[in-house]
Amino acid sequence: MDVNDALARKLADSKKLGQFSNIFVSKVANNYQIGPGDVIEVTIWEAPPAMLFSSLTPAAPMATNANTANGVTLPAQMVASDGTITIPFAGRVGVKGRTTEQIEANIVSHLKGKANLPQVLVSVTKNNASNVTVVGEVNASAMMPLTPKGERLLDALAFAGGVKQQVNRMAVQLSRGDVTATMPLDSIIRDPRQNVVLRPGDVVTALFQPQSFSVLGATGKNDEIPFEAQGISLAQALARSGGLNDSRADARGVFVFRFEDPKLVDLKDPAARAVNGAVPVVYEIDLRDPAAFFVTQNFPIQNRDVIYVSNSPGAEFKKFLSFIVMVADPTATLNRELQ
Repeated sequence: MDVNDALARKLADSKKLGQFSNIFVSKVANNYQIGPGDVIEVTIWEAPPAMLFSSLTPAAPMATNANTANGVTLPAQMVASDGTITIPFAGRVGVKGRTTEQIEANIVSHLKGKANLPQVLVSVTKNNASNVTVVGEVNASAMMPLTPKGERLLDALAFAGGVKQQVNRMAVQLSRGDVTATMPLDSIIRDPRQNVVLRPGDVVTALFQPQSFSVLGATGKNDEIPFEAQGISLAQALARSGGLNDSRADARGVFVFRFEDPKLVDLKDPAARAVNGAVPVVYEIDLRDPAAFFVTQNFPIQNRDVIYVSNSPGAEFKKFLSFIVMVADPTATLNRELQ
């Protein structure tokens, strides 16, 4: 498949579709919602003369327009599995999925006609329901409680003591429900939009992901070369391999072998598919065209890519002549090698 600017940009843009900002859309941080397992404390004030809660533990008085309202603080209680708590004279009150303000209003509505001008304050004493799990290559795996502040991805990594490996070798996997995506940690740090707001139940996994490509053929060196998690371009990959060999390389024949997502390439009848559904694709670039050097700057290299630079016809002819000379006069060949 010939590589042009449009194809190179399409492949580069496909990586942007996997960014957290496009997958995990998080706007302004949501208010904290109570869930089963949370421990909450309820304080109720009642205006005189009625004293419905007078027999319970008194709380600090609350000033009203004319009088002082007396109140009580109920013992802290854990939200039951059915999402309810118990309020005297109101019975079981549903709190699951509600903010503290909504719970306060709900309790007031339950006490109407029973208490005199009740006012309620609800506070969370222990957060057990809204947590994020942080695991992987971090210094201390942890369950991080979420607050109305709206903790973000990097907050979770910091809470777990940071990552163990170099940032440019690390990737972060975020799992939310049935959706899982992975991005280089360096890209998340560089682009604040990828530092998404976390939600209860999210799982953040720090992954040590050393990536590499193999380069073969008429280049400065044939080797497996590591690169950073955020990726490199084909131009950078060729430079790290020592460039094309001046005496051997055919600039018309630069190839990249890769198992590619079939959605990115127009292959009507692919010859084979990998286990993950990817199809083998060979990209070809002609570096005799000066415009191709701009294309190589946009063409992204992926993990386990194989780059091959073919030999020029002249180089192949030289190999043939060397073989003929060796067969015709092996002594002369040996003498040259000894010299």
